[in-house]
Amino acid sequence: MPDALSLSNVHVYHGEICAVRGLELTCAEGAVTALLGRNGAGKTTTLSAIAGLLGTRQGRIDLFGAPLEGRGPEAICRAGIGLVPQGRRIFPSLTVLEHLQIAYRAPRHAATRVFDIAGVEALFPRLRERRRQLAGSMSGGEQQMLAIARALATNPRVLLLDEPAEGLAPQIVAEVADAISALKAAGLSILLVEHNLPLALRLADTCVVLSSGEVAWRGAPDTLANDPDLMAHHLGVH
Repeated sequence: MPDALSLSNVHVYHGEICAVRGLELTCAEGAVTALLGRNGAGKTTTLSAIAGLLGTRQGRIDLFGAPLEGRGPEAICRAGIGLVPQGRRIFPSLTVLEHLQIAYRAPRHAATRVFDIAGVEALFPRLRERRRQLAGSMSGGEQQMLAIARALATNPRVLLLDEPAEGLAPQIVAEVADAISALKAAGLSILLVEHNLPLALRLADTCVVLSSGEVAWRGAPDTLANDPDLMAHHLGVH
């Protein structure tokens, strides 16, 4: 059984600057892998490369054993990659329901759980209550829920989450964490980028720490949590 997601010797550039070099990364099926590191370590660049928003100059990216590199974002989405970008990137003039209707795709792959619009709204009841509301008039937490729901409506096999707790009140962070836990329990594979270290360590099965575009450490979240020198050096946590 192949890993849900596998990156081998991946190099990604911004212009002539190598932002990610020689990246080796695997995400097990039905597990949460936390991708951690300081600002500029290459985390968002990695997610963008997986989603096809940035090209790779070298290396291989596989989704359940099938290559993704060289394919466009739409084809990668159809193959089963869902991206929740940093900053949400919702459309202020569209309603909640319009976001979900535009995003919805029936799965063309062996999805562990199929999400229709009703299923997405069941995961986030606030969105059902606000389905006719313009997204631009919603709170930041509600917009984040919508960004996750929109990605789920594409029926991904692997969900990429870029800073889902950024700027959210503690109560909303807890709701988002519960949703991520429920998705993991349903068998969805998740690659999580998150600066909220306690949240990431609580949700993750495996942690990968990036430093200057390279893997500096990988292992169990408990091991990382109990190594203050490692956290201070690579994550700036004291």
